[in-house]
Amino acid sequence: MNTRASTGVPGLDEVLRGGLPRDRIYLVQGDPGVGKTTVGLQFLLEGRDRGEKCLYIALSETRPEIDGVVDSHGWDLSGIEVVELSAIDQSAGLEEQNSLFQASEVELNETTRVLLSHVERVNPDRVVFDSLSELRLLAQNALRYRRQISASSSTSATRSRP
Repeated sequence: MNTRASTGVPGLDEVLRGGLPRDRIYLVQGDPGVGKTTVGLQFLLEGRDRGEKCLYIALSETRPEIDGVVDSHGWDLSGIEVVELSAIDQSAGLEEQNSLFQASEVELNETTRVLLSHVERVNPDRVVFDSLSELRLLAQNALRYRRQISASSSTSATRSRP
């Protein structure tokens, strides 16, 4: 198996000498509208075209917004599992009353648990979380955010890889 994952972005794989090293976490940062979602989708489309299982978890955009990006490029997300935050919120039951913990702590833990359950169910070769700023808002401080992301990536990294 190739130790690098092609990004699907013309020219970028050349600069990266064949793509991104596999089994790592990459953060794409930038202002709204610079193309973070587009790059993430290209990465998944490339993986799908190479026969890999792909998962897109939308934490800030709705399905119609995602479809708008996809349609504007003439792409088709067939074969890529798409999960929306609104669906995660519903399945997590975040509206339940809780008097022992702060609501943000319960929401962050429950949202993370549901996100990881989708990752475990699909067992993807490639996954994109778009965007992590939603989790950062739930965390309410940098330390909790970093700990939650580190714990989540450790959990998902222990999965067996083909």
